[in-house]
Amino acid sequence: MRQLLLSLVLLCLPVLSAQAQEARNPAIETVIRQQFDAFRAEDVGTAFSFASPGIKGLFGTPENFGRMVRDGYPMVWRPAGVQFLDLRRVAGNLWQRVMVTDQAGRTHLLDYQMIETDQGWQINGVQILPQAAVGA
Repeated sequence: MRQLLLSLVLLCLPVLSAQAQEARNPAIETVIRQQFDAFRAEDVGTAFSFASPGIKGLFGTPENFGRMVRDGYPMVWRPAGVQFLDLRRVAGNLWQRVMVTDQAGRTHLLDYQMIETDQGWQINGVQILPQAAVGA
């Protein structure tokens, strides 16, 4: 009986993993992609419009927000490439992982915290994830 139960669990794992990897939200990806496009065009007003009310309150103006992104997140300001990875729920929050290639060809992993508001999906924060150490 134990063998049968173990076999069933092992058979289900690949299915569960595949479902987790396929979980995508095109509306969330569109919001993030449109913000990248606005930054590329240096349209900080439009980029700011994708931020949550909390982020808007923190920075106050599109210009302050744009300066913070330009200085603190240069890979977001002028990305050479953007690839959407996994979308997951952590402690009740929805996080979209994004791999960004900067103008020098370096890759960066970022987590976008997303919230759904009356205006649709908005970006509630971005974290730059540490690079994985590479062993010899």
